[in-house]
Amino acid sequence: MGTHPSAPTHDEHGGHHGHTHGALPATAGELKDPVCGMSVSADSRFHAEYEGRPYFFCSESCQKKFQTDPLKYVRSSAEQPVDPAADGTIYTCPMHPEIRQDHPGNCPICGMTLEPLMPGLDEEENPELVDFRHRFWWTLPLTLVVLVLAMFGHRLGWMEAPVQSWVELVISTPVVLWAGWPFFHRCVQSVVNRSPNMWTLIGLGTGAAYVYSVVATVAPGVFPEAFAAHGRIGVYFEAAAVIISLTLLGQLLELKARSQTSAAIKSLLGLAPKTARRIGPDGAEEDVPLTHVHVGDILRVRPGEKVPVDGVVTEGSSSVDESMITGEPIPVTKRAGDRVIGATMNTSGSFVIKSEKVGSQTVLSQIVQMVAQAQRSKAPMQRMADKVAGVFVLAVIGIALLTFFAWGLFGPEPSWVFGLINAVAVLIIACPCALGLATPMSIMVASGKGASNGVLFRDAAAIENLRKVDTLIIDKTGTLTEGRPAFERGMGTNGFTEDEVLRLAASLDQGSEHPLATTIVEAARQRNLALEKAENFESGTGIGVRGVVGGRKLALGNRALMEAEGIATASLAGDGDVLRAQGASVMYLAVDGTLAGILAVSDPVKATTPDALARLREEGIRVVMATGDGVVTAKAVAAKLGIDEFHGEVKPADKLALVSKFQQEGRVVAMAGDGINDAPALAKADVGIAMGTGTDVAMNSAQVTLVKGDLRGIARARELSKATIWNMKQNLGFAFVYNALGVPLAAGVLYASTGWLLSPMIAALAMSLSSASVVSNALRLRKAKI
Repeated sequence: MGTHPSAPTHDEHGGHHGHTHGALPATAGELKDPVCGMSVSADSRFHAEYEGRPYFFCSESCQKKFQTDPLKYVRSSAEQPVDPAADGTIYTCPMHPEIRQDHPGNCPICGMTLEPLMPGLDEEENPELVDFRHRFWWTLPLTLVVLVLAMFGHRLGWMEAPVQSWVELVISTPVVLWAGWPFFHRCVQSVVNRSPNMWTLIGLGTGAAYVYSVVATVAPGVFPEAFAAHGRIGVYFEAAAVIISLTLLGQLLELKARSQTSAAIKSLLGLAPKTARRIGPDGAEEDVPLTHVHVGDILRVRPGEKVPVDGVVTEGSSSVDESMITGEPIPVTKRAGDRVIGATMNTSGSFVIKSEKVGSQTVLSQIVQMVAQAQRSKAPMQRMADKVAGVFVLAVIGIALLTFFAWGLFGPEPSWVFGLINAVAVLIIACPCALGLATPMSIMVASGKGASNGVLFRDAAAIENLRKVDTLIIDKTGTLTEGRPAFERGMGTNGFTEDEVLRLAASLDQGSEHPLATTIVEAARQRNLALEKAENFESGTGIGVRGVVGGRKLALGNRALMEAEGIATASLAGDGDVLRAQGASVMYLAVDGTLAGILAVSDPVKATTPDALARLREEGIRVVMATGDGVVTAKAVAAKLGIDEFHGEVKPADKLALVSKFQQEGRVVAMAGDGINDAPALAKADVGIAMGTGTDVAMNSAQVTLVKGDLRGIARARELSKATIWNMKQNLGFAFVYNALGVPLAAGVLYASTGWLLSPMIAALAMSLSSASVVSNALRLRKAKI
């Protein structure tokens, strides 16, 4: 796996050293390494002098870093400037990844709040989410009160009409000016940055409704009597307040969903153990933080512990579960000379390793970097509303200004009042409530519909892009197959039956913790075979097991074990090759020096897989299998499922490269997988599809999760995607039709021929009706057949 130039720089301890640890010079008391903060002794052979003071280090690496820039490490933490980017954090926009800066803020293009490029494991809740939650819940009661007053106050005669206007002004002002302040701020930013967007419309629409209503309350005499209703000039405080509250609610839902985009990286970071057991030169052992592990350190890994860093086994042996990295379910036997990967699980024996890669150089860290880069290498879906937002905003503002001056200069008296009223009506009827709801409402309904059918969508981009997919790259283990070994068949020779071979092998394997052994024992018990106790059990490193059962000496394992025992396997070699060609793992059983038979264990194909692949082919999708398994196994499974194109022995970086290759060819690529090794490719693909039966990291990296791991869900999701996009287009059509009809009417285009004018009150009603039509149409998706 290659390194990535944009990855943050780590030292060999795995820590970020863009800041100091408040290091002090050596004293008679406890000494600290000024670079990493580790306790060191005064007799350390790594030391240096700066400005007449001695400093001591835990390693040559820290010593060299200090000598390169000593001032960086001797300055106390109290002297360090408070800088939000002191630790090298880069902030970017989820919608526009090209925007990057070293401090928090808003995107100059779309106004969205920037978020860290690389989230931390202990990162707190999004401060903007907390802020918006407070603004929403504190002002929601005020919004409801002003809405009730506006709807029923004049009918029930609770107070005089002018007094009611003042009451509505007092109640709605905190909602508009405090709760809605972030939206007005973004509106101003969009004007300053010359990047009109949805915030421009929301700011202008709500601002116009509020300012108009304030003027109507404070100086009602400036308006003609024609605009009086129920004893007062009509005000629209409730429209401004409701729009602010609805917008806040939408932002809460969006921010909550966006917070999940970093869950994949956090899951990966959480895999690494926090400590390692280091063996000193004198043989003494101690637990040290993972950040204090150096290249070349000798570490002990005990049963049930995670391997702390990438390294090579120097003594001992064990079976290591690498599924969290490779995605393959069968643990791998490790012995002296074999390499191990950090964060993998030691299942049985104890062994000692020499660390080779630490910090950012480990396989796990490389996968973290690839997932982060893949997530940021594509912008999320640009909503259809946003594609025309700039033109729409400018057009509405232009029409409002034209209306104001046209009425003021050429209209009947009081011409400028008519101009103001009609300009406000234009802005209110063009307020982007329906336009803003058009896409989110369809997405919300589609997400619920998908969930009820076992398909979980993470974002709107997945729903939009899924219908365009023409290439599906699919993992084998746990995706096409069950992901766990199952006993396939046994064969006997030299007078032994299949059941006898299985019974003896299971009796011997009772003493083994290996998953293949567990599978064989379970198969024997399902057949109600009587097992015997194994004696003198011995596990060979990577080749099999030996022992005595019922007074007979048994050996169970691969060809290497048989050769070591001097047992010929030629009589069953052909059968073994056939089984291996079919994707099975084959073990030989010898009894008292004679070959007794073979046992085959395989990862069975899911019962739903053939039907799912057939449906995908009918839709013209190109299916490509990519697996970490050997080429022979990959070929066998591909042949069984009718997959013409397959790739075996692929690493996480290879899957990522395969996705990129197809994308460069102009294809829309979906990636389906279930393991951590699939995470980078899942994030890079146009649509990542994870199995709900797989790892959390895979599900967090993907945009779509199939809850039951049933691949038929992909076809269902595509049908839902098509129905949703059509529904979204209908909603946008409704919104634009209302504006196309309402804006000219509000501007007074028909006044000369019909005498019709559209007051802001009617404009607000039309705006509400447009929103209602959009919501009602979106709800029709619940009845869509998929």
